Amino acid sequence: AADCKYSGDTRMPLVLKKKVAVLRGHCEIEDAESLFNWLQESSGRSLNLKELTSAHTAIYQVILGFQPTISIMPEDTSLFWLKELLTHDSKEVWL
Repeated sequence: AADCKYSGDTRMPLVLKKKVAVLRGHCEIEDAESLFNWLQESSGRSLNLKELTSAHTAIYQVILGFQPTISIMPEDTSLFWLKELLTHDSKEVWL
């Protein structure tokens, strides 16, 4: 897409657009710095996590650290814990 800052194959795990980042499949540690910088550049950006299936812990740290708006939560049920952390006011650690 013309508004993609991170152009190339649309199957890439991280696609950074003007206002939304799309995370798909498994995102590696190399994507964490790009996501961090993108979120830091401008406020009001959001994440589409619909197709995210797994990620390096650095990706989760960036997401939890910035707490951006999540336009679409992950469909993958194994990421239930991420949904819980992002949607509840209480940030209690639970097992």
